[in-house]
Amino acid sequence: MKGKTMQTLKKRDTTKDQLKNNCEHIANEISEGKINAYDYFDEGSILDIEWIIHNDKSYKGARVLVAFGGPNIWINTQTNEVEGYWWTDKYKAPFVDEIGIDDYLQELYEVA
Repeated sequence: MKGKTMQTLKKRDTTKDQLKNNCEHIANEISEGKINAYDYFDEGSILDIEWIIHNDKSYKGARVLVAFGGPNIWINTQTNEVEGYWWTDKYKAPFVDEIGIDDYLQELYEVA
């Protein structure tokens, strides 16, 4: 390994570290409540939505894809977790919905 020391390689974040950092960043944004869900999703950050519904087709929750292609990151309103997947690595970061994501998605589901 020309020009690279073992110390340099150890400082480099692994994909698992990057996945953890991304998930925790999103969970913290939601938990801090500095912006509302309408503004949070206004930037076109919803890439896909998986609806979680009851037998009568009423809203129960949703999973919102906010990043894909490495890593794939979902916001899950049923479990209140940001779920991250990157190759074989998985990470979940809990959040408190201080920005009204679940209410926003329920409204979106009921209008559709």
